[in-house]
Amino acid sequence: MVATRQSHRIDIENFDSALKQLALSDDKYQLVKAATEYCGEHRNADNDRLALEMVEILAQLNLDATSLATAYLTPYFIANKIAISDVSEDFNKDVGLLLTGVEQMATISTLAHASSGQVQVDKIRRMLLAMVEDVRAVVIKLAQQVCYLREVKDASEEERVIAAKETSNIFAPLANRLGIGQLKWELEDLAFRYLHPQTYKRIAKLLEEKRLDREEYMRDLVEQVQTKLDEVGIKGEVYGRPKHIYSIYKKMSKKNYEFDQLFDIRAMRIVVDKIQDCYGALGVVHTSWRHLPKEFDDYVATPKPNGYQSIHTVVFGPEGKTVEIQIRTAQMHEDAELGVAAHWMYKEGVLGGRDSGYEQKISWLQKILQWQEEVVDGTDLADELKNQVVEDRVYVFTPRGDIFDLPFGATPLDFAYYIHSNVGHRCIGAKVFGKIVPFTYQLQTGDQVEILTQKEPNPSRDWVNPSLGYIRSSRARAKIHHWFKQLDRDKNLQAGKDILDNELQKLDLTYKDLEPAIKRFNFTHLDDLLVAIGAADVRLNQLLNFVQNKGEPEPQIKFKQPSRSTKADKNGIVVEGVGSLMSHMAGCCEPVPGDAICGYITQGRGIAVHRSDCEQFAALQERHPERIVEVSWSAKTNSDFALSIKVEANDRQGLIRDISSVLANEKVNVLSMNVNAVDEKQLAIFNMKISVSDLSSTNRLLTKLMQIEGVYDASRVGAG
Repeated sequence: MVATRQSHRIDIENFDSALKQLALSDDKYQLVKAATEYCGEHRNADNDRLALEMVEILAQLNLDATSLATAYLTPYFIANKIAISDVSEDFNKDVGLLLTGVEQMATISTLAHASSGQVQVDKIRRMLLAMVEDVRAVVIKLAQQVCYLREVKDASEEERVIAAKETSNIFAPLANRLGIGQLKWELEDLAFRYLHPQTYKRIAKLLEEKRLDREEYMRDLVEQVQTKLDEVGIKGEVYGRPKHIYSIYKKMSKKNYEFDQLFDIRAMRIVVDKIQDCYGALGVVHTSWRHLPKEFDDYVATPKPNGYQSIHTVVFGPEGKTVEIQIRTAQMHEDAELGVAAHWMYKEGVLGGRDSGYEQKISWLQKILQWQEEVVDGTDLADELKNQVVEDRVYVFTPRGDIFDLPFGATPLDFAYYIHSNVGHRCIGAKVFGKIVPFTYQLQTGDQVEILTQKEPNPSRDWVNPSLGYIRSSRARAKIHHWFKQLDRDKNLQAGKDILDNELQKLDLTYKDLEPAIKRFNFTHLDDLLVAIGAADVRLNQLLNFVQNKGEPEPQIKFKQPSRSTKADKNGIVVEGVGSLMSHMAGCCEPVPGDAICGYITQGRGIAVHRSDCEQFAALQERHPERIVEVSWSAKTNSDFALSIKVEANDRQGLIRDISSVLANEKVNVLSMNVNAVDEKQLAIFNMKISVSDLSSTNRLLTKLMQIEGVYDASRVGAG
C-alpha cells in the first residue's frame, strides 16, 4: 500500500517551524523562506498548506533550491495572487523561468481530455518545449498532481473520477516514463482508489488483516538474509519494501490470481554497493532457499525501457512461504525512485561526465518535437504524444549497434522512416538478425534490423492502408502521404484531366459543373482538384456523386453503421439504396467483416462484395462505374467466411505440427490445405482455405502463425 503523506494542518504563524522539520539544506531553506516573504500579504493557510506539501515531495526527490521555491509559489500563481513577470523581476529570474515552464505544463491536462475537443497544437508544442528545456517543470507538475489527488478525496464523486482518469491516462504513465517511482506509485494508487473504491478497500483490508503476521515473518527473514550477507562479506542494506495496492490489483487481474496466490505480498529489497555484489547477493539467496525460475528477471543486464535496473526473484522462504526479493545497487535504487529528477544537474554540466540515463529518458520528448513539425493536425499530435507516454515501446538496433525506440507494434517500415525519410521511401525489404522478414512483421525489443533499399524512392500507396498493417506510426504515414502529394504534380494533373474528361463526357457535364466541388473538397483552384484526382487522394465516385447531387453532400457510406431499420442479407451485407439483393463474397479478395468493402452488380449473381483495395474491383470500377453500389457490414454478422491464406517458412521437422496447433488453439476450421516444398531453398509453402468470423480474428491468427519458429510470412491471399 502506498505510503501517502499526511496533509499538513498549519497556519501562517507555524509555517516556518513546519518548514524546518523538512531538514532542508541552508541554501534551499533560505530561498523557500524568501519566497514566503515575497508572497507577503497574499499568504493564506490553504495555499501555504498545499505549498508545503509540494516542497516536501520535491525535497524527498532531492530537487534543488530553485525547484522548491517554484513549488512554493505555484499555488499562489494558480490562484492569480502573483505574476510570472513580477517574480522574474522582483524576486528571482531563475524561479520565474521555471514557473513559466510549470505554466506551460498545464496543457497536459488539456491533452488528457483531448477526446472532448480540438487540442491546439501550439499549446502542446509549448508544453513539449517546457519539458525538454527544463525537466524540473515536469516533476513540479507531477508533485502538484499528487497534492491535487489528495485534496479531492472529500470532493464530489464526479470531480474525483475526472482527476483519477486524468492521472491514470497521462500523469502516472509520464512519471513511469521518466522513471520517478516515488510519484508513480502514489499517483497510481490514488487514481485507483477513486476509480475502483470497492476493489481498493477490499485489497487494503486483506493487506491489513495479515499485516502483523507478515511483519513478524519479514523481520525474521530480513535478519537471516542480513546475517548471511555479512558472513560472505557483502555490504548491503536489507529491508521489507512497501506494498502498492494498484500493483497488487494488476497482478491479480493479469494472472487471474487470488490474493493469497500472489508472490510479492511478502517482499524484500537488498541494496548493495557494487553491481557484482548484486549477483553475489543473488547467489546467497538462491543457495539458501529454493527459487521459482519462471519468476526470475534480470533487469540489471537488460534494463527496462525507462532505465529501471534491478534483479527480481521469488524464493520459498521459511515455512515454504513465497517471498519476492529485489536486489539492486544504491545508484540503481536512487534512479528507480527519483528517475530523471535525480539527474537534472547532468543537463547543466554540474555532474560532469557522469554516465546517467538522463539524456535517454528525455530523448523521446525531443523526438516528439521533431515529429510535431510533420503532423499538422493538432489532434494527431495529441494522439502521438499519448501513444509515446502511455504505450509500451520496443528498442531495436541497427547493424552498427545504434538503438532506436519505436511504438509497440512498429514494423520494419516504421523503423526505416524513423532512420530517415529517404530510407523509408527507398525501402524494398528488411532483415532481422540477417533473415528476411515481411513488412508486416512486428519488431521486438532487442531485434537487430537491417533495411534493404533501392536507388530511387518508390513508396507504395498500400503502405498507408491500415487494414494491411504495414505501418503503425503517424510519422511514417505523414511522410508517405507527403511524398505522394509532391510526386510529379504535372503527371497527376494530366492523369486527373484524362480521368475526368472521359467521365464528364459520359455524364454530359463540363468543368464548370465542378466549381462547387472545388470548395467542397477544400481546394482553391481547379488544378488542385485535378491533381488530387490523379493522385487518388479524392475518389472519383465521391466527386461525381457530389456534382450530380448539385452540390448536396454525398452520403458517407463506406464505413457507416447501418440504421436499425436497414436489413442485411444472409452474409451480413447491407446494400444502400438498392433494396433487397443477394450478395456473395468476391473470390479475388475474399472480404471479411472489418474490411472496407464496395459492391459490384453482376449479371445474374447479384452483388459481388469486394475489398475496397482489390485490384480487380478497381478494374471493374474503371470499366463499369454505373454498376458500383455502396455496401456495408451489418452491425451483427453471424456467418463464417471462407478466406485463403499463405504461410511461407523454412522447412523443418515438426513444422506442420506447430502450424496445426496454432490453428487448433485459435479454433480455426481448415477447409483445405496444400503444401509445396521448394527443396533447393529448403522452403515450405502452405496454401490454406480457412473459415473465419471477422478481420480481428484473421489478424490474430496471422500474428500467431508469424510467431512460429521458421515462419517468415503469413498473409492473406487475394489482397489488392
